Amino acid sequence: MSQPQTTSQPGAPRRAIPDRLGTPVGRMLSSWEVLLFGVAVAIFIANSLASPYFLDAWNLSDATFNFTEKAMIAFAMALLIIAGEIDLSVAAIIALASTAMGAAAQVGIGTPGLVLIGIGTGLACGAFNGMLVSVLKLPSIVVTIGTMSLFRGISYIVLGDKAYGGYPDSFAYFGQGYLVWVFSFEFGLFLLTAAVFAVLLHATNFGRQVFVIGNNEFAARFSGVPVERVKFTLFLLTGLMSGIAAVCLTSRLGSTRPSIAQGWELEVVTMVVLGGVSILGGAGTIAGVVIAAFVMGLVTFGLGLLNVPGIVMSIFVGLLLIVTIALPILARRIRQASRS
Repeated sequence: MSQPQTTSQPGAPRRAIPDRLGTPVGRMLSSWEVLLFGVAVAIFIANSLASPYFLDAWNLSDATFNFTEKAMIAFAMALLIIAGEIDLSVAAIIALASTAMGAAAQVGIGTPGLVLIGIGTGLACGAFNGMLVSVLKLPSIVVTIGTMSLFRGISYIVLGDKAYGGYPDSFAYFGQGYLVWVFSFEFGLFLLTAAVFAVLLHATNFGRQVFVIGNNEFAARFSGVPVERVKFTLFLLTGLMSGIAAVCLTSRLGSTRPSIAQGWELEVVTMVVLGGVSILGGAGTIAGVVIAAFVMGLVTFGLGLLNVPGIVMSIFVGLLLIVTIALPILARRIRQASRS
């Protein structure tokens, strides 16, 4: 059998094409999640040096309330953005679900019923968004801007300038109870939902379909992926997690106002994008979103301990969203310029 010929000249140096990311260790160290984890550690150290109260176990436990409810929504939002869609009505869903629970509490419905009403309202809102996007083929950003006004507007019509209270004592456990020592029920629920969404996205056929749709929806359709069904399910998931967040937040506050969770949609999207999920779709991990949640929680809690005004925190969140969206685009342009 003859040997395959080569076009290289005798004595010419061999040209090897190296792996662009190097060894597995090099790939791991250069990943966004590892870099973000380093940022989280740096923020933790800076907070511990800036405030003598930061390292108190109960203060750290309180810090988790800054992000657990938003992060649970962010897990579902991550899947939606990976699939190339977005839901800007999540905070308004919380307001409507909380209003429904408050109205039910006024007529004496107990804790199990209130939880079902909150989650059911979230699912109904998610189904409504999903129907408009997946069935009527409307752009998700336009749809959810509209439903953001619709859902919160209903809350303002029902409540006006009033507030609902009078929730059963047992209802307070979801937002104020502790599983053991300083570990709150909300934090335990946050870890559980993180694990569930990590498995759903990274270890199931449904997760693979989400990535395929986000990378090329046209090709996904020709590959037999049920695009509309997947998108409808994703909107159901964001509605479900918004309903669960509404239960936890309403329980923690002990009251319902139409302005509840105002502005949370920006923080949820920031958390997702900061976690490495591409705003253009097709890429991202739940691990990155988990780390991003800790980063944002540590920053906001640290600023709170230093008595930094809330408006400054809002400015920080807005700048963080711009930077995290701009950095990958700028890096891509720099790489393209260096190759040309």
